[in-house]
Amino acid sequence: MGKKNTLNAPSSHATRPRRGGRAQRHKSARTFRQSQPLSSFPEDSAKPSSIIEDDSSNHSSVVRPHIDVPVAMWDFDHCDPRRCSGKKLARLGLITELRVGSRFRGVVVSPKGILVVSPADKEIVGRDGIAVVECSWARIDDVPFSKIVSPHERLLPYLLAANPTNYGKPWRLNCVEALAATFYITGFDQHAETLLSSFGWGDSFWKVNGCSSSTIILLFADPNIDGSPYLKRYQTCASAEEVAVMQETIIAELQESYEESRRKKDAARSTEDLLVRNPNHDIPSDDDGSSPASEGDLE
Repeated sequence: MGKKNTLNAPSSHATRPRRGGRAQRHKSARTFRQSQPLSSFPEDSAKPSSIIEDDSSNHSSVVRPHIDVPVAMWDFDHCDPRRCSGKKLARLGLITELRVGSRFRGVVVSPKGILVVSPADKEIVGRDGIAVVECSWARIDDVPFSKIVSPHERLLPYLLAANPTNYGKPWRLNCVEALAATFYITGFDQHAETLLSSFGWGDSFWKVNGCSSSTIILLFADPNIDGSPYLKRYQTCASAEEVAVMQETIIAELQESYEESRRKKDAARSTEDLLVRNPNHDIPSDDDGSSPASEGDLE
């Protein structure tokens, strides 16, 4: 016979001691759980990573982040839905999907753009928002950019990706990174942070591009050079032309930093060869036992 449901009806054996006390411990656990509200049991499988819980009351309340300007995308379904940043933003209600051929009046981040995004675009973004193309970098040639219509198509300046797929690669930003960068450069810092806070790796984007209060971490760059905070420097520009000049300055600084690093390594290697005997560099002696260069020749 099956056991009685001790949660719905008292049992005549409930007060009897049992060997090991296991039943009593299980019963106590059930009683504790019954005394809690249903909202106190987190449903981790259905809980988005960006959820915010307000602990000011006994019951947890769910508050979704909100952005008060249009945020949109053209999605070409190139990416794995489980890893696609655009689809995650859609699940969170932070982005709207556009039909191919539809017109968007705000700033569109697109490789078709001629001008780079700049603080001069702030009014357009504040009024009409930002849109991006959600596609795979590997299939960029398959995108019908002629059907993506906007009077304000923009390029992004030099930035490093922090997403798990292209971490540390220049230019290879994904959907949410492109949106956040555009918001930041145009002066909507809070919107940028709202978007990236929905991703566990989001803080890395600020670190590698120089917008973190912690130690700046840069790949392919010297963190001690004055030009490390890319986004902050772009934000100080007044126009697309100034952002383009700043980009060239940053790239030149990175190239100089790289070459200086190579020169230091080459110099250190040369010093090591002269001061420390390297058996791999020994010169074989002639048949008569003499060597073309003896240790005395170096003095």
